[in-house]
Amino acid sequence: MDQVALISVGLPAALFLIMVGMGLTLTPRDFREVLVAPRATVFGLVAQIVLLPLVGVGLAVSLDLSPALAVGLVIIAACPGGTTSNLFAFLGRGDVALSIVLTVAASLITIVTLPMFTSWALGHFQDSSQVLELPVLRTILTLVVIILIPVGIGMTIRHFRQRWAEKGEKLVSVFGLLVLVAVIALLLIDLGAEALVLLRQGGMAVVLLNIIGLVLGMAGGRLMGLPRDQAFTVAIELGIKNGTLGLMVTLTLLHSDAMSVPAAVYGVLMFLFGFLMLGYSRLTGIGRSSPSPIP
Repeated sequence: MDQVALISVGLPAALFLIMVGMGLTLTPRDFREVLVAPRATVFGLVAQIVLLPLVGVGLAVSLDLSPALAVGLVIIAACPGGTTSNLFAFLGRGDVALSIVLTVAASLITIVTLPMFTSWALGHFQDSSQVLELPVLRTILTLVVIILIPVGIGMTIRHFRQRWAEKGEKLVSVFGLLVLVAVIALLLIDLGAEALVLLRQGGMAVVLLNIIGLVLGMAGGRLMGLPRDQAFTVAIELGIKNGTLGLMVTLTLLHSDAMSVPAAVYGVLMFLFGFLMLGYSRLTGIGRSSPSPIP
């Protein structure tokens, strides 16, 4: 499969399967967490949907990024947590139910907020003669198809065939990850020498965005009175993003290799920071004690 086919067909297909995999982990009972732990849910959603995109804007301005990299940074900052965050929350002994609810809720809200932040970034950072108009309606419809429908499919399969769901969840997640890695590799090969320049320019911004997101989730969650396992979970949701979605927006909707660099770099580095967070969780004993009362 060549690069064009991989991006135009493989990328959306991989994202679809990843979202099916997330649906395989869900039952209607999981959504009860939204009501029984509103403080953690509300803080996690506000941090993902509002605060982190604003951090992305601030970093783009303060680091004086090129217009394309600035737009790309805002896009990845505005993306919701990825399905992999649920696995990291589980391995780190976080609140898995909260992680799932935040991932689903943020993905649904992103249907509206991601086009809004992208359109604003395109108008603000691009030169007036080079502004790319994001097809908002097409974007919303695309996200509906790639988020709502597959999650519903996954939940339906789990309801009727729980054993299939347990096996299929791992398979589709691995497949989606392999496609994401292939897209990143082909993107860097296509950019060639330009990739090194873009990585030098945008790498620091991506690292700072990831670190600030993790600190915002952990420290901000504790300041909000969340128990450590829930603060850790919010941090993971802010740090482990849906990089595939960011690549889909920049590559298939905006057709810009340069704008996709922050999402590509983030999609690689977030795993490094995720494993560091797992080490922190294991060393500090998050989740070993009995669950804290729900605030």
